[in-house]
Amino acid sequence: MSLARLPLPLSLRVRRPGRLAAEAAALVIALVVAFPLYWMVLSAFKPAGEIQSTEARPWTLAPSLDSFRRVFEQQEFGRFFVNSLVVAGSVVVASALIAFLAATAVTRFRFRFRTTLLVMFLVAQMVPIEALTIPLFFLMRDFGQLNTLGSLILPHIAFSLPFAIWMLRGFVKAVPEALEEAAYLDGASRGRFLWQILLPLVFPGLVATSVFSFISTWNDFLFAKSFIISDTSQSTLPMALLVFFKPDENDWGGIMAASTVMTVPVLLFFVLVQRRLVSGLGGAVKD
Repeated sequence: MSLARLPLPLSLRVRRPGRLAAEAAALVIALVVAFPLYWMVLSAFKPAGEIQSTEARPWTLAPSLDSFRRVFEQQEFGRFFVNSLVVAGSVVVASALIAFLAATAVTRFRFRFRTTLLVMFLVAQMVPIEALTIPLFFLMRDFGQLNTLGSLILPHIAFSLPFAIWMLRGFVKAVPEALEEAAYLDGASRGRFLWQILLPLVFPGLVATSVFSFISTWNDFLFAKSFIISDTSQSTLPMALLVFFKPDENDWGGIMAASTVMTVPVLLFFVLVQRRLVSGLGGAVKD
């Protein structure tokens, strides 16, 4: 009897319909999640007449770049884009570095109130950002940071650290202490072990936390609107959307085109760190 005619095991015959159903459900969920992104990009390429039409169509036969042209003709758009890159990049680097050192400290060292400190990190993550906006406003005013990029960088670092420390703590804990002892026996200093051995091992976790920090900072509108009051040259990219909101009629084409441009750096960041991100999230779930 040939192998092609052998009957399939009962387990495979039972699992196949379930697997197909799971794949179909995943596909439907992916389409639902991706549809708003598709509609945003489609609206950015639609001419003004189709956007304002009462008959919404999920396609366009006359794509136009007029909306993108209006976006890039804004004098401050380039400056806003650079400011967003500076703020998001500073938050990602600073929060990753501080969270790595803090996670190493609370995992490898034994000191009083360590558990209390970890609980405080968790409680700080539960506090809504909106509830702290007014206190942060007065704090930034007292430190003379209003109308500066520092008023956006510092709060986002503070809000990114609790999640990053809790996540990196699992990665640092997964590194066996025997590896650290072996490095010390081979003559490695604590600093060399930290940067040359421990850091590469927990780097996937750093990438996962950096994605969270980058997205929350890049899309921030609340702090940019609250702390940048008079100096518009220090505004970030989400503030550029306000130009297209007008009292008489909103420029939805410009809004969608600017939103599409804002999404491109996030997608590029995802593409660059995709492999590290998957391994980092997998390590976090495993821990």
